[in-house]
This record gives sequence, C-alpha cells and structure tokens, in this order.
Amino acid sequence: MEGVFFDSWATLLRTLVVAVLAYVVLIAFLRISGKRTLSKMNAFDLIVTVALGSTLATVLLSKDVALAEGALAFAMLIGLQFVVTWSSVRARWVRRWVTGEPRLLYYRGEMLDQALRHARVTVDEIEAAVRASGMATLGQVESVVLETDGSFSVIKAREGQPPSVPVGVALPGKTKD
Repeated sequence: MEGVFFDSWATLLRTLVVAVLAYVVLIAFLRISGKRTLSKMNAFDLIVTVALGSTLATVLLSKDVALAEGALAFAMLIGLQFVVTWSSVRARWVRRWVTGEPRLLYYRGEMLDQALRHARVTVDEIEAAVRASGMATLGQVESVVLETDGSFSVIKAREGQPPSVPVGVALPGKTKD
C-alpha cells in the first residue's frame, strides 16, 4: 500500500514542473500548427485530439517518459496530422480514405435500407435525429445524411419546391460527380 496516496515530494514536484512545461510545449505546437489540428471535422481529427491528450497524460504521470520525448511525440502527431490534412485538401483519394463520404440514409419518404446497413445505423437512430432537429414526423423531412464526422444532417422538406439531393451527397447507385 506504500505510495498509494503519497510517494514523495520529489514526484509531486516533477509532476508539477513537467505539467507546466508540457502544457506550454503543447500549446506552442498547437498555435504553430493552426486551428485545423484540433478541429473535430471527422473521426481522424478526433483520433489525433485523443492521442494528444493521451500523450500529455503519459508525459505527466510516467517517470519513464522524459519531457523531450513527450515534446517529440506531440510534434510527430501534429506533423503527421498536418501532412494528412494537407494531402487530403490536394488529393481526393486521400480525403475519401481519411474522412469517408457523407451517406444518404433517408430520401423522400424512403429509408435506404442498404445504406442503413452499410453505415450500421438503425431506423430508431434516424427517427431520434429527426426529433432532435425539431421535426415531429418523417413526413416533414426531405432527407437524412450521415456526415463524415458521424453526425446526422436532417434536411426539411420544402413545400412547393421540387425535391433536391443534399449538396455533396450521391443518391444510391449514382456518383457525386
């Protein structure tokens, strides 16, 4: 039971000093790399954010990881994220590989069963997204899209307007281009 509640003043001091320095290093790297580094636009961005947090915790609490090693890990994660996002802006295949594409799940009164199965989404989840968007029935909805970040976009049906496919989304069996 020794060291469960208190090990030594030296370990507390180390944690304090490393916490401040690691935090400053991380903030500096994030400022240099830009706002995109911590965006939550898709699953890839979330993974990078979680990895940075995990790395920070490891640097703070593990005596086996020096501050310089933690700083290098921060730099590597941020650098790799920069390379991937830079590439995804320039190459469509990289963007599709990293982020996927939005998927139409409901369109003009019809649940798109194959799309639902592929996305592993239930009708109950679609109905919950519709309710969360402030609509009471599917009759008020033109389409529901599963976005690349895992969120649902619910597009309201427009009375007196012809139906339209949401921008950037392909109808099943068709391509976006």
